[in-house]
Parts: sequence; structure tokens; C-alpha cells
Amino acid sequence: MEQAKYRVYTIMAIMSAAGLVLIGQLVRWQVIEHHRFAAWAEEEHQDEMVIPARRGEIRDRTGHLLATDLIEYDISASPKIIADPETTADRLASLLDMPRNEIYQILTSKKAWLPIKNDVPQSIGETILGWDTVGLLAEPRSKRVYPEGQMGAHLLGFVNNNGNGFYGVEGYYDNMLNGSPGLQAGERSPFGDLIPLGVSRFVPPVSGPTLYLTIDRGVQYVAERELEDAVLRYGAQTGSVVIMQPKTGAILAMAGYPSYDPNNYGVSNEYLFSNPTVSEQYEPGSVFKIVTMAAGLDAGVVGHLGTIYDGGSIEVGGRVIYNWDRQSHGEVDMTDVLAKSLNVGVAQIAVALGKDRFYTYMKRFGFGQLTEIDLDNEGPGTLKTPKDANWHESDLGTNSFGQGIAVTPVQIAAAVSAVANDGLLMKPYVVQRIVDGDRQVEVQPTVVRQAVTAETAHKLTDMLVEALTRSESASLLPGYRVAGKTGTAEIPVPGGYHPTLTLASFAGYLPADDPELLILVIIDRPTTSRWGSETASPTFKRIAEQLVVLLNILPDDIRQSAEVNGEAQLTLNDEP
Repeated sequence: MEQAKYRVYTIMAIMSAAGLVLIGQLVRWQVIEHHRFAAWAEEEHQDEMVIPARRGEIRDRTGHLLATDLIEYDISASPKIIADPETTADRLASLLDMPRNEIYQILTSKKAWLPIKNDVPQSIGETILGWDTVGLLAEPRSKRVYPEGQMGAHLLGFVNNNGNGFYGVEGYYDNMLNGSPGLQAGERSPFGDLIPLGVSRFVPPVSGPTLYLTIDRGVQYVAERELEDAVLRYGAQTGSVVIMQPKTGAILAMAGYPSYDPNNYGVSNEYLFSNPTVSEQYEPGSVFKIVTMAAGLDAGVVGHLGTIYDGGSIEVGGRVIYNWDRQSHGEVDMTDVLAKSLNVGVAQIAVALGKDRFYTYMKRFGFGQLTEIDLDNEGPGTLKTPKDANWHESDLGTNSFGQGIAVTPVQIAAAVSAVANDGLLMKPYVVQRIVDGDRQVEVQPTVVRQAVTAETAHKLTDMLVEALTRSESASLLPGYRVAGKTGTAEIPVPGGYHPTLTLASFAGYLPADDPELLILVIIDRPTTSRWGSETASPTFKRIAEQLVVLLNILPDDIRQSAEVNGEAQLTLNDEP
């Protein structure tokens, strides 16, 4: 009997303790932590969705579309909650161009969710959305497209599946082009649909601005077509072209070959993505003699009408430097140094300058540093100076003719443009205008520094024009004075330089007295001829003769006559 009572008391004590625990929990849930549990309950039927912004468009200087976003839809289904799979399958089959039985099997599956078709055009996706069929999902997804295919690929870059821009304009201006994402939050039904009368919040996305480039689509087309033709014509491996306005630094075209299609970048080799005109460095060879001559003239160590003696070789820092033809040319003037591309002549100029002044001028022309062009992945090149441990006295001699120094094509284009532009070094740029709704920003040309005086630049321009005439250059364009210089650079290999392969180039501008265009052509490892005069120079001419027509650059005599007549008419009108 006593044992039975003990059991009853024990059970009652346990039940009382359990009741107290339950009451305590109820007090905690309903009083003490009411707000926290209420928030949890609220989260069960609240949903939040980030709405991606439309990425900004990219257009050329005339407004031609180069990059834009298209909306595509991914169509999927939750079979368990589709009320009429037969009718739905009939409607989808014709719209999606899929077998009706295949769609019906998806809609009657036992699985909770299945995809039907991805990458559906916007019009079809919006039609399916309009049906408002419970269980049938049409999810929008933006896709970056490039209407011109490969044209301008290196310049533009691409956007990956996550919406991130890489290389070129897409990479450099990625954050700006992305805009600001929106937000949609509110109460959702068990089927995932937003409850119309529920508590909700909506922040609209803000599209990215439209970028208008300095690039001219027609000029870009000519540059790419002629570059490809030249690489194939001369049996080369690769090539590059830069076309810019010397007076502003605006890039009219940038081309690299081979290229790729940014619409299908995933099937291309990654090494093709990098823009060779801003990322790849090379030894420029004799084109660099323009810079050394500019420094010598500006510092007064040589006169443009002065002469030097070329004995065929010169020793600098323990290294003997020879001319490309291994010949002695005797007494020559400065224009002959350029016309005959004499290594010994420019090495004498560098020695006369001395190491401090020589490298000061190299830096004034922008070598060894970024041009800060608004393109992704720009490289600074390599310029050793006496402050570097690996610099040798002989570098003063070899650097004078573009050996032992590494540059990018855009650096050379900017440096030669400085000579064309009264000695003013301009910052290269590719975005001309930014349009964001009602706001518009015009990008203004930027002067980096005065590399040499205007007088030096004018003298050197005349020398370059005369040098091309004396050498009967293949770059000469009838009706126009062209200033420029060829380059044939040996290619560095372990232990020295390749015995036969070269990098051929030509940098020139026209009209010489009032430059509108700077064209740099680089042909990498041509096999039909190793010389820039026989590969890069004629390519320059083929490009230039088309661009003067395309851009309406009048021949010198017609333009100068019009200017004189215009001034005479102005003077006549000003008379009382």
C-alpha cells in the first residue's frame, strides 16, 4: 500500500515538474521572447529578391551599338501544382518548339521541380508570364551581346555569366556599367507568389549609363581588315594596330590579330582575351629613334641641320654597337640618321645627352609608366634606369635605338603623337561621353606634360617627312606629307636574340603640318620579309589611303589652298 502511494506521488511530482516546464516555456514563447518568435514566424512567409539592373550600353562615337543587354528567360515547372498539364503541354509545345510528349512528361513528373527550356527569347518568356499559370515559372536573365561579333573584341572585353565585366571597356568600367540593383520584398503564398495585398517593399533597379566611345566603327573595321590581311600576307604570327588623334589622345581604333568573339568567349583560348595594344610589351626597335632624336634636338646636343661621322660602329659601356647593315656611312646629317636608320648615329646622340638627361626624356615621353588609358589590364612596359641594379652603361647605347627597353603599343603611339602635337604628350582615352538618364558628361582631352618644345617637334616632323622621301618609303601617300619611322626589332630569346625572326613596325602621322591621324602598325614575326619597310610600311599606307577618304581628310594642296582662300575672304570681310 505504501509502495503504491509512493508511485502515485512520484508520478504527480514528475507531471507537476513537466507542467511547470511547459508553463515556463509558454511564458517565454508568448511573453519574454514574443518578438523574436514573431519575427521567425514572419520570415516563414516573407521573401526578398534582388532585381539586377540593366547593364549600360556601349556605343561608338556616332552612336552605333557595340554592346547591350538582351533579356532571356529560363522556363521551368513545379509539376505537383500544375492543374492542367495536358492543356499546358499543348500551349508550350508550339511556343517553345519542343515535342509535346517531352513537355507532358515533365509536367506530370513526381519531382518537385524540373527545367523545361533555357535561353528563351524575351517575347516568348513574357508570353508565358502572361498566362499566369500556377506552377509554371519563367525567370528572366540578362545576356550581354555584341552585335558586331569579333569587331573591337580586344577593346570591348566581355561579360561572364555572373554579370562581371573583364578586359577592355567592360572590365575598366564594370562598376559603372553595372548600375544599381533593385529589391522586391513581401509576403508570399505557399506557391511562392507575391500576395498582392500583403506587406511589401519595392526598390527599382537603376540601369547603368551608356558609354559613347572615341572609337569610329568605320575606322575600326578598316584597321582590323587590313591587319588580318597583313598578318596572313606576310606569314606573321600576330599583329596590332593603334589609330589615334595626336591633338587629343582620342583612340579611333585598336586592333589585335588573332581575335575572338565576345559573344562566345567560352570557346576561345584565354590568351586571346588580353588586348595586345595595352597589355603586351615588346622591344620597339628603330621606331624608338624618333624619341632619341627628339631628346637630342630638344637638349641642343645636335642640330637638325648638323652632321655626325658614322664609322660603322661605336663602343658604349664596353659593348660595340653596329649599324643594321654593318656598314660605315661617313659624314651624315641628322635626317640621314633617320632615313638610313643608323644605330651608330642615335647611339652618339644618347652618349652626348648622358644617362641622366637621356632617361629624363624617356620618362617625359611616358616610358616605364602607365599611360592610364581607360582600358583594363594595361601594362607599364619596362625601362631600366641608372638607379636600377641591373642597368649597365651599355644600355644607354642600345636603348637609343629601341633595344633592351620594353614598351606597349599604346605607349609608342602616345609618344610619337607628342611629336605630332607640338611636343605635348596627351593621355590616350577611349570613352568620349557618359550618358546617364538626363545627365551627360563629356570627357575632355588631358595634357600629361610638355615632352619637348613645339620648335623641336616641328623640326623633327620636317626631318621625318624628308627621311621617308629620301628612303623612298612604301608608306608615302600621294597628295599628303607623311611623317614617320620604320622599325625592325630583333626578338629577345634566352641567351640573346633570335637570329632571323623580327618584329616589324611603322609609326606615322598625317598630314604632317596639321596631323589628324597617328597610325601605328606592328607585324609580329613576318616570314616573307623581316623588314618593317617591306611589311609594316605598306600596311600603314593601305590603312591611311582608306582613312583619308573615310574621314574626309583633304590632300595637302587642296586643304592649304582652302585655308588661304578662307583667310583672304576673312580679311576682305574685315575691311571697312
